Amino acid sequence: MIRFPLKSKPRKFKYVLTGCGSGPQERVDFLKKMVTSLIRHERIEGRADKMHETRAYAEQLINLAIQHGDRHEPTMKMADEWLLEKDLVHKLFKVLAPRYQQYATAFTSVHLLPAEYPGQGRFKAVLELKGNPYPDIIPRERETRYLLTNILLSAAGRDFYAEQNRLQELNTKSETVVKDSQEVNTSYENNVSEISIKDNVKVASSTDNFKESDQTSVSK
Repeated sequence: MIRFPLKSKPRKFKYVLTGCGSGPQERVDFLKKMVTSLIRHERIEGRADKMHETRAYAEQLINLAIQHGDRHEPTMKMADEWLLEKDLVHKLFKVLAPRYQQYATAFTSVHLLPAEYPGQGRFKAVLELKGNPYPDIIPRERETRYLLTNILLSAAGRDFYAEQNRLQELNTKSETVVKDSQEVNTSYENNVSEISIKDNVKVASSTDNFKESDQTSVSK
């Protein structure tokens, strides 16, 4: 089973001259050379259309090796037919098939390269087997979370925000205390004013009573 989109018709190659002419047999001979080179080196470079076409045949060959193993005679004949260097038959069944046994994705990947300039503007590509020993074409992001500098910066950030939260809590408490004291002062002033008003009323009433008593005694 091919695990990537595949064209229903083969691509047409131009200028594929592996022998004395060009045609279906020359196309097959060219693809055999490309598949053999891919199995040997695990990473090859060429025109994008040729790399995509080679990928389909290499994927199918590896898939058959995984499904049937080296004891299946038709699969062995297929591998012997497509791999021009016969020592690669052993690599196909004993190295690549176990490597991709648990793969749920394609066994190969294609990376497009910039077009030639100056030149004919053809796009090139890199075709590689996954799990090869070469460095990644697309670099992986480096894990920097556990570097010493980042650990120290992270700890400093936590301390800073903890201090900010502590100061904010203190400010909130102080504002609450000031507000409570203001309420106490306001209530005290209100009580004092009420008491003074009551006293003034009492004094005024006692004065009035004294005046009335004096007027009564004079009249008598």
